[in-house]
Amino acid sequence: MAVVVIIGAQWGDEGKGKVVDLYTEHADLVVRYGGGANAGHTLVVDGKKLVTHLVPSGVLHAGKMNVLGSGMVIDPVVLLEEIADCRKRGLLAEDSELVVSDRAHVILGFHKDLDRLREAAAGGGAIGTTRRGIGPAYEAKVGRRGIRVGDLLRSSRLGDVLARALDEANPQLARLGGEPYDLARLTEEAAALGDKLRPWIGDSGRAVHGAISKGQSVLFEGAQGTLLDVDHGTYPYVTSSNTVAGQAAAGSGLGPKGPGYVLGIVKAYTTRVGGGPFPTELSDEVGARLRKIGDEFGSTTGRPRRCGWFDAVVVRQAARISGMSGIAMTKLDVLSGIRPLRIAVAYECDGTRYDRVPASVRDLANARPVYEELDGWDEDLGEARRFEDLPVTARRYISRIEELTGTPVTLISVGAERDETILLRDPFLL
Repeated sequence: MAVVVIIGAQWGDEGKGKVVDLYTEHADLVVRYGGGANAGHTLVVDGKKLVTHLVPSGVLHAGKMNVLGSGMVIDPVVLLEEIADCRKRGLLAEDSELVVSDRAHVILGFHKDLDRLREAAAGGGAIGTTRRGIGPAYEAKVGRRGIRVGDLLRSSRLGDVLARALDEANPQLARLGGEPYDLARLTEEAAALGDKLRPWIGDSGRAVHGAISKGQSVLFEGAQGTLLDVDHGTYPYVTSSNTVAGQAAAGSGLGPKGPGYVLGIVKAYTTRVGGGPFPTELSDEVGARLRKIGDEFGSTTGRPRRCGWFDAVVVRQAARISGMSGIAMTKLDVLSGIRPLRIAVAYECDGTRYDRVPASVRDLANARPVYEELDGWDEDLGEARRFEDLPVTARRYISRIEELTGTPVTLISVGAERDETILLRDPFLL
């Protein structure tokens, strides 16, 4: 039995989908424990692409249970569309392969409208959200006026819950130039969504505990990245939930002793979507090359990602916050042909040297990275299946990252396909 948590150790989009898919072979349950449809995980198997926003990446493996935990905010429309898409592909053939927590919170149309209108009103000060309603739904949750998945099944109570939500939302929509929502119509639509989701709604925490008590293996699939965590990220340019490994316990109903191995996913370089400081960002031809070769466009929004050099300060901090046991490095192949390569080992700001990410985004925005240069390589890495197959300079690059982050690299991805991977250590076989 193994309990493994996979997190993003940068600003998200690190390639968690492929890594989760690889390890799902050894897991009995795959659990999403935070975030919502703002996360997009791209899976490629036999040349066919599947993008999931809510359904865990374990969906590609028949017979696995996929769990959406209580810490999530779930858009029922998106979830139903994903379930239908999966079933067209022969996936999720059995209802028992998916459990949606009755305690998770629901995103409805007014949450998305509020998100969109707020971003538009913010102009140059916009956070750069996905406009999927994530922030407003988490606000409502904390403000105790949220709608939970289980409420969709209780017609006698649903109208009262929605009335309380609209009492807060409709005046905001009007102030922002949006259309108010009609309570009767929204209640009818929400109840219909609950009816469609009924086969999958249940007690997700009980499912997780049950699996562990039977000695089964559980894989927790994180969303976004550590630097987008609402407490530990580059606030306010963050998501509205916790993305660190500790949230796996809180967002699934598992005790804090549950997670045993934490795997942090990093790209061999760094990317970011939306606003906020990004010390190693490249606005030159190297940055453009990384974006083109790495296909750096958001799987959820389609927005081009900002690209930059590998930032060891960021990953070192992520390793500390989440207690990372190992690193899975993706897209090493994208760096082929770039010489020299650079790694940020520290920052300098107003005469002060930082070996950590400063709490103030103003300090981080003014920070200048301190770089180390390493020699690159020209070889195509797509055929490498062992660490020894990599060029010496690529091996040195990886070893230096291990030294700077204090964390061993246990997996290296050299292409989008499942088999284009070098597996150095499997957490499920420890």
